[in-house]
Amino acid sequence: MRVKWLLLPFLLCLAGRSTQAQGVRIGVLGIFHPHDLTLSCAGGEALVVTASGRSIFLQPRSSRESLQIHSDSNSLLLTLNGKEIHADVILATNRNNGVARFLLRVPGKISRQYLGTLDVKVVDGELVPVLTMDLETAVASVVQAESLPGTALEALKAQAVVTRSYFVAGGGRHADFDFCDLTHCQFLREPPPAESPAALAAAATRDLIIKFEAKPVAAMFTRSCSGATRTPADIGSPTNGYPYFSVLCDFCYKNPVWWTRALSPQDAALLDDHSEAARLAVDKRLGWSAVPSNTFVVRRGKGEIVLEGVGQGHGVGLCQRGASAMAQRGADFREIILHYFPNTTIGQLVPRPQRSGR
Repeated sequence: MRVKWLLLPFLLCLAGRSTQAQGVRIGVLGIFHPHDLTLSCAGGEALVVTASGRSIFLQPRSSRESLQIHSDSNSLLLTLNGKEIHADVILATNRNNGVARFLLRVPGKISRQYLGTLDVKVVDGELVPVLTMDLETAVASVVQAESLPGTALEALKAQAVVTRSYFVAGGGRHADFDFCDLTHCQFLREPPPAESPAALAAAATRDLIIKFEAKPVAAMFTRSCSGATRTPADIGSPTNGYPYFSVLCDFCYKNPVWWTRALSPQDAALLDDHSEAARLAVDKRLGWSAVPSNTFVVRRGKGEIVLEGVGQGHGVGLCQRGASAMAQRGADFREIILHYFPNTTIGQLVPRPQRSGR
């Protein structure tokens, strides 16, 4: 039998909700296929969770700091202090209906802190948490997650412009949100501190995106190419507007990342077309480093197939390793981007107003 929710004034109140602020919608923690989540206050900030027309107030450093969220058939079952409520969807914000800092945990697996607003619903029996972030917060978070420690600042700036361009032009890859937090879209973790190199790179390039024929480019990047970048056609992917060019990457050409992997004949057969979809399918089954790149040759051994390859990732677009080397040699972020994305321009996402006077 359901326990009725305790309607205490400081806990619940009937309230309307204004339209959520626009931002980048990212599905998070989906790799864990969660059936249970814990939502908690972070940074001393209260949370307001809207559920079935009611507002649930989560207070930091109190017995009402955390809300348990459970998938109950096709609806959500929320638990706070032993009391329960059912809802189809919830929305978590700060007291002003805006972005909040909060912790989201998959019990027994992982806990992450986010800055944004959160909505959660059930799809096919699983919880689907979707984070809506300010674009620049999302850019800084991805730059932090996708870049190696010690990467030169100009290379981080190039990464920030590429990341922002992808967010602007690459949406719609998922049914319930625009992007995921995995390398399928862009790796996302907690927002970096404001003084971190990733945050400084995002701030220094604010609003800058890559354009081709005056349209934003859903720019791609790879960890390390084989000495020359590849095109989407090379890996069996659509171009989606920008016809990527294969460009020489001097650093990777002179300092290649070689790798060797042994696969069963059945798994190796899936890679016959060297497509990105096939590589990811094998990686999903065997582990995300099972086949590091699409650039390889096949050797036959006893009862197995040996792949000998070079590079890391799909090899399309910005080569992070090459970009870092260019930055260390003195190239700025514009030179790096225009090297890896020929025939493009770097422009403002939203034109800034002209200042009057001198």
